Amino acid sequence: MRYNHQPYFVKRAIYHLESWYTNHYIRPQLDHLGNYPKILKPWNVKIYGRHIRLGEQIHIITASDRKVRLSVWRHEEQEGQIDIGDYCLLCPGVRIDSAQHVEVGANCMIASGAYLTDADWHDIYDRTRPIGNTAKITLADNVWIGDQATICKGVSIGPNSIVGASAVVAGDVPSNVIVAGNPARVVKELDTSQAIRRREDLLQNHEELEAAMDRLNHYLLKDNSLLDWIRSLIKPGTSD
Repeated sequence: MRYNHQPYFVKRAIYHLESWYTNHYIRPQLDHLGNYPKILKPWNVKIYGRHIRLGEQIHIITASDRKVRLSVWRHEEQEGQIDIGDYCLLCPGVRIDSAQHVEVGANCMIASGAYLTDADWHDIYDRTRPIGNTAKITLADNVWIGDQATICKGVSIGPNSIVGASAVVAGDVPSNVIVAGNPARVVKELDTSQAIRRREDLLQNHEELEAAMDRLNHYLLKDNSLLDWIRSLIKPGTSD
């Protein structure tokens, strides 16, 4: 569609449905979910296992064909753990698998299709043996993981660093750098004299931001009618 024909009241209804679903179906599956989570299409979030904790004002974006999956695996005495800090963003298709511990700091952004895994999932020599070698993954605060990147077991990424699209990170990444490639290598150092604005700086006043977004949606959608929206879904035209 070229234009959004959705009426304002429909958008508000969907917003309340998503909030209700998040609190009634997603929250009980987690060890912790902070205040003011915003999950778009939360029915596409798939959670497996225990010891999964999400911080304050988590944003998760999903799609029917790109579900977000958080999986903790348990085998014999071994069990994983996923901790995601405050103000983080998970985009469609993100997968995090843990058999030991995946720790994501505050203000991190994980782009579409990225994969974090702290295990080999099979022993290198005995491939009938599940889990295999494991090592904790640590993302420090304000890390940005690019589209389709893979973060392997044992990796630590320093504050503010960026992982380029489709990179495969098998070794530690220092602070304030950009890495890219397979295997990932430092391609640029960030200018630490430049101020970095974090997601927290935008989101910390939740009520004020929500009111501003509601006013904007009302302004943009107030003239849309229910019948015209339905028509655009059933039989879109060149003006849609």
